[in-house]
Amino acid sequence: MPNVSSTFFLAPYHSLGSPKVVCFSALQGKSSSIQSSPSQSPIPRLFSRGCKLVGCGSAVPSLQISNDDLAKIVDTNDEWISVRTGIRSRRVLSGRDSLTTLAVDAAQKALEMAKVDADDVDLILLCTSTPEDLFGNAPQIQKHLGCKRNPLSYDITAACSGFVLGLISAACHIRGGGFQNVLVIGADGLSRFVDWTDRGSCILFGDAAGAVLVQACNGDEDGLFGFDLHSDGDGQRHLNAPIKENETKDAAESNGLVLDFPPRRHSYSCIQMNGKEVFRFAVRTVPQSIEAALQKAGLPASSIDWLLLHQANQRIIDAVADRLEIPSERVISNLANYGNTSAASIPLALDEAVRSGKIKAGHTVAAAGFGAGLTWGSAILRWG
Repeated sequence: MPNVSSTFFLAPYHSLGSPKVVCFSALQGKSSSIQSSPSQSPIPRLFSRGCKLVGCGSAVPSLQISNDDLAKIVDTNDEWISVRTGIRSRRVLSGRDSLTTLAVDAAQKALEMAKVDADDVDLILLCTSTPEDLFGNAPQIQKHLGCKRNPLSYDITAACSGFVLGLISAACHIRGGGFQNVLVIGADGLSRFVDWTDRGSCILFGDAAGAVLVQACNGDEDGLFGFDLHSDGDGQRHLNAPIKENETKDAAESNGLVLDFPPRRHSYSCIQMNGKEVFRFAVRTVPQSIEAALQKAGLPASSIDWLLLHQANQRIIDAVADRLEIPSERVISNLANYGNTSAASIPLALDEAVRSGKIKAGHTVAAAGFGAGLTWGSAILRWG
């Protein structure tokens, strides 16, 4: 008997429904005399495969820092911060927490809601710019969850846009790779890279983790309707935390044979941000991106039940909502309690909205992330 092999590829994205997984069957064997009948024709067979969000979870550090607490270390006050940003407090990693434990906690809650066992997870995507290991944290999440089948786990670094990129990556793995259950985790500990003497930036950031379980489904149940992703490296100068050479010399000195060797140790700088430029960037690009995602999905803005943006600044959230003509009662915001938690902000706010009963199964959500890189992206999705 000849061997039968199948080759799969992902057809181009179309505006409604999911992409089609195309399967070509090819007969392989020694004989080349086999005649193909109409029923054996190599015409592609189309299979519709979608994905949906079926569980969510979140976790925050135990240490809460209020605006009044910050006023004790920098020249600021509660009114100044809340009027300009909408933030009143934030959670900060301390000796009692780690980014890994937060991410694991959030992931476990998402699995519990989805009623999926850790051993049934096929892939873990950790969206973070602040891993606790230079080589990535995702495998540690897999270890602590107790996934016995050793599913692939890797980090995605895209700052505050990371979670949206993680969602799209999960969809691609499911639609084109045959994965069944993908954990997407957004987790960041930006407090470790904040200059706490800079009142322009230290007031903004907090730490958290949020997770969703993205699951394969039939095409007619697909919950990702459209997306739009971009980056612009020219804007990096407005928001960055570059690597720098330490001023102190290492113990190993150059022997004079090779210039600048051994190299000095390096570390990352504190977050540097031009707030005005980042604000202009966000209010210009985010509405455009959401409108593009809606167009690809073939949906009007009126179909959006909830607007869920990266929680960076309440004025940005309000400006985008006004541009899209979405009333404030349909805008999700928990910025006041947590500040900017980078890749964790969207899944953290989503989890609170789902568990409070705001977002219900079948609701359409327009989500958008934006930040360092510069990167930005949006996704039109259905919960449940």
